[in-house]
Amino acid sequence: MLRTNAAIAVAVSLFCSPQRDASADTIQVAQSVSPAPTQSSPATQRVTIAMQEVVRGLDEPVYLTTPVGDARLFVGEQPGRIVIIKDGRKLPRPFLDITRKVQSGGERGFLSVAFHPQYRTNGFLFVNYTDHNGDTNIERYTVSHDPDVADSGSARLILKIHQPYANHNGGMNLFGPDGMLYIGMGDGGSQLDPSGNGQSSNTLLAKLLRINVDRDAYTSPAANPYAKSGGRPEIWAIGLRNPWRFAFDAKDGNLYIADVGQDKYEEIDVVPSSRAGVNYGWSVMEGFSCLHGDSCNQTGLQRPAVVYSHSDGCSITGGFVYRGRKIPALDGHYFYADYCKTWLRSFKYVNGRVTEQTEWPVAKVSAIASFGLDAEGEIYAVSHLGVIYRMIAALPSGR
Repeated sequence: MLRTNAAIAVAVSLFCSPQRDASADTIQVAQSVSPAPTQSSPATQRVTIAMQEVVRGLDEPVYLTTPVGDARLFVGEQPGRIVIIKDGRKLPRPFLDITRKVQSGGERGFLSVAFHPQYRTNGFLFVNYTDHNGDTNIERYTVSHDPDVADSGSARLILKIHQPYANHNGGMNLFGPDGMLYIGMGDGGSQLDPSGNGQSSNTLLAKLLRINVDRDAYTSPAANPYAKSGGRPEIWAIGLRNPWRFAFDAKDGNLYIADVGQDKYEEIDVVPSSRAGVNYGWSVMEGFSCLHGDSCNQTGLQRPAVVYSHSDGCSITGGFVYRGRKIPALDGHYFYADYCKTWLRSFKYVNGRVTEQTEWPVAKVSAIASFGLDAEGEIYAVSHLGVIYRMIAALPSGR
């Protein structure tokens, strides 16, 4: 999501297609954006929410997560650290500090961490960062004898991916419900996908990758679409511009990808998480629209679930589907934000359709770089300005 356009001084971008007529593959696009969310949706009639500050003073935080069943919060800081929030306070010693290895700034830096589903027994965590050559590194670390400190000497390089430009690094590591590690990769940067990476199956850029990391050397699962031929075996899906954040929802079985747009549109894609080989359309499409001209060949391209224009933001920050217990009225709502705006939005995805599009009347929270979940499924927002917020139920004023 951290995105760099000339009009945006801060780094923001670290952070498809419409239904086609069966008789024609090349069509014009009439729809440009999704219907606007409302503050008077069924969801806001059921509950009012607020963003409660948990901790501040962090150093450019970009991600929050936790191992399965762990009450602590682990926050990734862009310069190259993971810090622990325990009982509402940041521990003085970082869980992991690899700042010497990380090139940080703009869309580069320490971008995410994923704990292995069997972390309690194997102690493995997988980080995604930019090295001093500007390349993406996926490294495995192991926790030390102290549960609040990782062994910095345990680093094992899993995967290195060359980055031709400084932007569109993607940056998210996340384990799926199948136990595989998924990695979001941007198209390599510059503008308008100059190397055509989006539609090429021979590069790991502009892709969602899926690999098995249970052993020291990763393997590509046999169910990956190019596992046998036709492209790189690590690829799960193609046609992504900069999938800064994505999420799985085990209950509804869907994968949600927030893909940062070019000059006009931001999009969220929703597909069954078991569906291999999806083509999300970049760089043929941007949102619902053809990128080059009024018409384009959209055969086989996935239509976004939600699209909004740059009159309403600049760089989407995808979140998670709420499955916590403290606000049951929100069950099934996928939350998202925009780095350049202060709004908080959500929708439900039911039977292949977007419903209950909602803009929540909450106090303004700036520069949301990421969302996170705790072990109970409660949602947190990560402000790049150094603050972590927890989403809570709140009584509206006057009640």
